[in-house]
This record gives sequence, structure tokens and C-alpha cells, in this order.
Amino acid sequence: MATEAHPVPVPPPADGAARPVPELPAEAVTRWRAEGSELVELLALAHRELGGVAAFRLGPAPTVLVTDPEAVQHVLGRHPDRYVKRSHRARMLAGEGVLSATGEAWKRQRRMLQSQFTGPGMRRYERRIAEAARRAADRWAGYVRTGERFDLGEEMRHFALDTIWRALTGRPLDDRTDRELASVARVVAALPTLPADGADARDAVAEDLARIDAVAHAAIDAARRDPAGDGLLRVLVEAADEHPEYTDRLIRDELVTLLVAGHETTATTLTWLFLLLDGNPGARAWALAAGPEGSAGRREAVQALVSETLRLYPSAWILPRHAAEADTLAGHRIEAGTDLLVCPYLTHRDAELWPDPERFDPARFTSPGRKPAHLGAYYPFGLGARACLGTQFAVRETTALVELLLEHSPRLLAVPTGSAYGITVRPDGPAPATLAGA
Repeated sequence: MATEAHPVPVPPPADGAARPVPELPAEAVTRWRAEGSELVELLALAHRELGGVAAFRLGPAPTVLVTDPEAVQHVLGRHPDRYVKRSHRARMLAGEGVLSATGEAWKRQRRMLQSQFTGPGMRRYERRIAEAARRAADRWAGYVRTGERFDLGEEMRHFALDTIWRALTGRPLDDRTDRELASVARVVAALPTLPADGADARDAVAEDLARIDAVAHAAIDAARRDPAGDGLLRVLVEAADEHPEYTDRLIRDELVTLLVAGHETTATTLTWLFLLLDGNPGARAWALAAGPEGSAGRREAVQALVSETLRLYPSAWILPRHAAEADTLAGHRIEAGTDLLVCPYLTHRDAELWPDPERFDPARFTSPGRKPAHLGAYYPFGLGARACLGTQFAVRETTALVELLLEHSPRLLAVPTGSAYGITVRPDGPAPATLAGA
């Protein structure tokens, strides 16, 4: 972590007046720049020194960090029209899909997709999730027989991509599509380091974008040729008959958005989960002791493993927002035009909310009173109107695979030593492994 800093003194406000947000001194930011540390180090310093609403400057105007649960709920849950999303980093990849859309366009697109990921819509995909999980379990059974070496992250990526591809197209992922869609992961990993200029950024990943476009347009054409198809892509194609805004370009953007959101975050969560189990064998034993496979006790324990993994490594570790108007946040004055960073990664590791926060302890989610009651203390998929619409899908596919693979204990030949902070928090290297047996 960066060295200690002391907050800029803030004069006491007049009675009832909002206070300025406490701000890290410039020298603390200068030291952080000189050390070449990750952004998370600066955010952790601001959180530690100044509390749940804190400011720092990387340019002429302050950026406000939000980690306090009540403030999180205010920004994300109660006032999503006051604290808005602007251009998303993934826009170059996902275009005008629901992840990066704003305003009325976002509301229309969200309504279109919402029913597919809740209630009856979600039940439609249960069979496909189960089929993808069984396919992955069969592959692991093969590794047990052969002793073949595999990469844990790549295994999780393949499963998550197979699952979302089945949901989108109604078909299992084939080898050629799998190879071509590896381009999605490459672009996502490259986004934080691409040039600031949009044209230069696109040029840097043009080959991968072309591969993604080719797969997307082929899938759209196939959905049009199959009127009996019941994948989500068919729903989008049919929407074009009544909603002219659903051009081929927008359908492509929604398809790519769902590919990114539907497999990148899930694959990362599953990779972290198995890495955490490797370092905490007692947690695996605890879950196995909860009951036999298929029992209510085992399901509850597996859900707790997933929830605790998401506490330490939330699907979206940072959520940028922009103040569209002036406001008072937790007693602090927020000027219109201020950029905010809501950070579940730091909220979830706050010792005042989560005792011994760095410890992997899934029993937090099964023992009464151990999980904070405030909604803003745990939000791995965001919160409020712009929370991830695929939350149920992601949780179901993650738990489905873990239930099948829990009794396997991969032997890791190398373990990533750190984290890479991009759109998601990823392990910073491969995790080669073998399986000796169940």
C-alpha cells in the first residue's frame, strides 16, 4: 500500500450546511504516481485515511470515492438519475449495448432484456446451464483418467462461454467459435491499457474486433434462418419487427454485451473460487460436510462459497458515476459535474463491516448476524436500477458448476501471486493444474 497521508483540514460547516468532501493532499497522490502503483492502492489509501466518502485529484477537479454503505445506497439505489453512467470503457467492444447505453435508450433495452433473466425467462435457461455444467464435469473426469495438465482459468472461461452461448443461440459452443471468441477476453484484458484516442485504440485491437464481429453476424444470420429457435438471440431478432431501433448493429452490440457480461465475470469468479479453495482446504471440507450432493445443506454451502468469493472479488470492482446535478451525500457537498467511483471491492473489505475481512470465510453467509444488514455493504453485482440484469443467471451457473466439481481438488502447479485490476479483478497469471482423483 502507499504511505500514510493526512487529510486536508476542512473548516467546520455552518449549522446544517453540507461539508466539503475531505481530500487527500496532493503530495500523497504525487507519491502514488511515483511508485507506479495500481489505482486500487490510491483508493485504499483514501478510504483508510478519510473514510467512506473521500476525494483525490488526478486532474484539476476532484474525484470522489464512495465506499460507505449508506452513501452507496444513496448513489446507486436511491438516485440513479442523479448519479449517472457515462461512456463505458467497454463501449469500443460492446457499442450501444445495454452495458454502455444511457438515458432512454438504456431504459428501452433494459426492459427488453429484463424478462429473459428473471422468473419464467430464467427457468428457460436452467436446462442449458445444467448441460454446460455437465459437459465441464465430464471434461474434468477425463483429466482424472489421463492426468492431463490444464489451466484453471481457461477451463472456467470455456464453461462460462459455453453456457452463455447456449443461452444466446440454443446450441453448444463448438471448437471454432470458442477459438474465435477468445478475442473477447483479449480485448477486455487490453481495455485499461489502450491509447486514449478512440481511433488508435480500435486500431490496436482491430483484428480481434473483426473476429468478434464475424462470429456475431453469423449467429444473427443463423437466428433469422431458424424461426423455431428459442435462444435469446432469436428474441432480439424478433424485436426488430416491432422496434426499428433494433438494427443489425444494435443486435450485434447486445450480443457482444451479453457475451462479455455473461462469461468474463463468471469465469473470473469461478477461477478465484477454486484458487481460494486451494488456499483454504478447510472451506472445501466445510462445504462437503454440509450434506450429500443435491441436498439442501450442500446447496446452501455452495452458495456461501460463491457469495464469499464475490465479497473478496466482486464482479465489478469499481462503478464509475457522474453527478448530473448538485447534491448532498452523507453530509458532504457534491458539485454538479463531479466524477465518483463507487467501490464494492473496498466496501467488502472494510473491517468495520466485515470482521477479519481478508480471510476467506464462507460461513459469514450461513451464520445469523455475521453478514452486515445494510444493503449497501454487499453489492458484488452493483445495486439499484443499473445492477447487473444477469445476476440470477450468473449465480445459478456458478453454483451449478461448483456443485458438480466440489469434490475434485485440483493440484495447482503454479499459483498467481497477485491481482490485475481491469474491468474485473483477475488473477495476474495462469493457474496450471492436474486432477489426481475425486
